[in-house]
Amino acid sequence: MGKNALKITDLTKQYKDFTLNNISFEVPQGSIVGLIGENGAGKSTTLKAVLGLINTDGGSISLFDGGGISEENKDHIGVVFDGSNYPDTLTPKQLGNVLNTIYHTWDSKIYSRLLDEFSLPLSKKLKHFSRGMTMKFSIAAALSHNPRLLILDEATSGLDPVIRDDILDILLDFMQEEDHSVLVSSHITSDLEKIADYIVFLHNGKVIFSKPKDELLVNYGIIKCGAAQFSLFDRQDIVTCRKQDYEWQVLVSDRKKAEKKYPKALIQPATIDEIMLMYLKGEKP
Repeated sequence: MGKNALKITDLTKQYKDFTLNNISFEVPQGSIVGLIGENGAGKSTTLKAVLGLINTDGGSISLFDGGGISEENKDHIGVVFDGSNYPDTLTPKQLGNVLNTIYHTWDSKIYSRLLDEFSLPLSKKLKHFSRGMTMKFSIAAALSHNPRLLILDEATSGLDPVIRDDILDILLDFMQEEDHSVLVSSHITSDLEKIADYIVFLHNGKVIFSKPKDELLVNYGIIKCGAAQFSLFDRQDIVTCRKQDYEWQVLVSDRKKAEKKYPKALIQPATIDEIMLMYLKGEKP
């Protein structure tokens, strides 16, 4: 069995109007795991629980194959949240001095190199940074204490395609070390299609699936057809289906099998976004 950077087992957190309901998934060492789901699905709650920012009501969280949420393990986790979590009246130079006192594993040389690579001015206050610059700074800070696990919550949200692509390249560079791992929550599933090894789909506080990305993209498909053709499909072959104005959309989990079984049907590969939407808006026949 391979090692895990993170293992979540039956994690539960109850709020007045929401429950994270016995969710389980793993982040294998050396992999990038994409966490997807609509707003309110439980993604941020899950990440906060992993980081020890909230108390949980059940289940377990194991870091680095057996460790809990200890101060030592927190040193090995880099965190990038949506937006800036640093005092925006300070400069990168000032914040570097502050962070050096917080993290036992802080490396000033790495920090200086990353600021230079990202073209971030040392003496400019964060409040004068663009959103893209702010996110790059957050990533530089997260990487400068030698994390083994990098956790990002909507880090590419609201950024232009060029900056988003830069950030994806940074994550891929981070993964050059085989003991590094990434858990990234994102609404932009096209980004995850480029870099993720696994996809975990949350909906209403439950894990709908946790699968290798390639399995989703290679095996899943969408059939678009009329009512007459839809009536001929074996209901066991349908993951979910959705009635549109003039056609049915059908999600299948074995595209090649469906192509052989229904040779007259038009079956297209499904993107992660399309798979998620079919689960959210479709229904089981």
